[in-house]
Amino acid sequence: MSQMQQTREKDRPWLFRTYAGHSTAAASNALYRANLAKGQTGLSVAFDLPTQTGYDSDHVLATGEVGKVGVPVCHLGDMRALFDQIPLEQMNTSMTINATAPWLLALYIAVAEEQGADVTQLQGTVQNDIIKEYLSRGTYICPPEPSLRMITDVAAYTREHLPKWNPMNVCSYHLQEAGATPEQELAFALATATAVLDDLRGKVSEADFPAMVGRISFFVNAGIRFVTEICKMRAFVELWDEICETRYGVTDPKYRRFRYGVQVNSLGLTEQQPENNVYRILVEMLAVTLSKKARARAVQLPAWNEALGLPRPWDQQWSLRMQQILAYETDLLEFDDIFDENPAIERKTEELKTNARRELDQIDAMGGAVKAIEFMKSRLVAANSDRIANIESGTTTIVGVNRWTEAEPSPLTAGDDSIMTVDAAAEADQLARLSAWRESRDSTAVAAALAQLRQAAADGSNVMPASIACARAGVTTGEWADEIRAAFGQYRAPTGVSPNPSNRTEGLEDLRAEVDTVSARLGRRLAFLMAKPGLDGHSNGAEQIATRARDCGMEITYDGIRLTPQEIVNAALEKRPHVIGLSILSGSHMPLAEEVLKRLAENGLADIPVVAGGIIPANDAEKLRALGVARVYTPKDFELNTIMRDLILLADPAKIAAE
Repeated sequence: MSQMQQTREKDRPWLFRTYAGHSTAAASNALYRANLAKGQTGLSVAFDLPTQTGYDSDHVLATGEVGKVGVPVCHLGDMRALFDQIPLEQMNTSMTINATAPWLLALYIAVAEEQGADVTQLQGTVQNDIIKEYLSRGTYICPPEPSLRMITDVAAYTREHLPKWNPMNVCSYHLQEAGATPEQELAFALATATAVLDDLRGKVSEADFPAMVGRISFFVNAGIRFVTEICKMRAFVELWDEICETRYGVTDPKYRRFRYGVQVNSLGLTEQQPENNVYRILVEMLAVTLSKKARARAVQLPAWNEALGLPRPWDQQWSLRMQQILAYETDLLEFDDIFDENPAIERKTEELKTNARRELDQIDAMGGAVKAIEFMKSRLVAANSDRIANIESGTTTIVGVNRWTEAEPSPLTAGDDSIMTVDAAAEADQLARLSAWRESRDSTAVAAALAQLRQAAADGSNVMPASIACARAGVTTGEWADEIRAAFGQYRAPTGVSPNPSNRTEGLEDLRAEVDTVSARLGRRLAFLMAKPGLDGHSNGAEQIATRARDCGMEITYDGIRLTPQEIVNAALEKRPHVIGLSILSGSHMPLAEEVLKRLAENGLADIPVVAGGIIPANDAEKLRALGVARVYTPKDFELNTIMRDLILLADPAKIAAE
């Protein structure tokens, strides 16, 4: 027998994806087609924040946010341009969309119909996980109950009309980004999945329900603790199988499979010595590919320089090549699971399962994931505080950040074009096309479609047929979402940050004494206003700054995400803070900071120092300081106590008088 015959047939590799989208639909389409030509086997669409939160590109809240963290899609024309020359019937498309998931899926279906595709053959996923949005990402619109209804509306519709489509991607990715421990990541994701399935049970027949359980997929995060992450994925597989069988009575093993895609950890990417991120990404990818029983079905990798700004096509290509080398040059896919019967792996997996069950039992006792949102949020904020404290103390080592910080200048970051910037004219182009779209459409058809959507929302009908009718008629994203807001209301999720005095004071004695001294000089407690302008929902940094300021003895105000500049000024007029902090991670820091400063001056508050934090390139940091921003912080500024000392100095009347 030849060596070729003896060799075991290779497993089919996972889908190779790159999370991408920026500027305009046309620019993103060109990027997608280029990546597909390089060997990418699936699409993963990033939408901009206005699209994710249900606003048209010309809404006041969209200012500065258009095309920054993804592609703007306002109507059928944008979706048509996004997938131009990409045959959707042959594609597997993942759309990272949650609050507006019914709408983006409706637009996708409408474009597929225009292409002449057999809609029943469409393959892909809408993330459609709103619960993690309340906990970590912030792109929600409505309260939990109606949001859950729309999730299961999508699921029920796909059961009948899109049999190959995954109607929900339970997303634990952002939970880890928010500081979740592995046990919390397991438990909170599984609690979300059971909340959805419990609701879906009333919308599909008993005979169809097991197959729908089998169509729930997951989207997870893989961190740097390699062995723990392998065990976490094996725990996910075993716990999900257990839940499907015992809670839902699913007897067919294929419907109990834990199917998941992954993007490895972006939280751990460092601004310092960013070339080291290549190794981090590789190790994290191994955690979700080496164990055959717990291998991802789709992998998308961040680029090495995402802590610096928007990656270029070359940077994305480098991450794609990492996947291809592992799948096609190594022998990984030729073997059974190499971790079976490994005692260390089995012990850690069982430990994670035991602790996750404990968390799940507590959530169930509270009435399930929807009822436990505030509890889970507070747990995440506390866990993230512990994570950051361990980095600050050196208990957790991060190479180039808190150890071995001396380094040669990196040639990879040299030059003005080392990261990609969004074309300044892209937003104006998007607004012009949006205006032209509104003028060219049939207003009568739009009104009729919106009335159909309004009726479905009111009478409990599935919102998908009406949403598809809206897509065909030319309704815009903002118009669709306005009907949803009118029907179900808007929602402000818990922040997880209590303003009450804290007993977490270890290691903060000197700072607390300084706060007391400055407060005495001020004649009242030093007050700090932490604010998040714009649509950016990445609140982890803002939460930790507010929490540490509280623990240092400051009086804090933090009202959560998605504030307009005027709302921030109104809070400043009411609270009269001594320092204001702005946290913006979406790339819209320049227009938003400028607007806040302008409105503060108009209201006689120009004397309040403003500090800003986010993923801010050096050139932009200089511009912000020229505008009057007192301090600028980026991911390299991980020592929160240093930031606290800056806030104290900025508020100190003795220091101000000396200057």
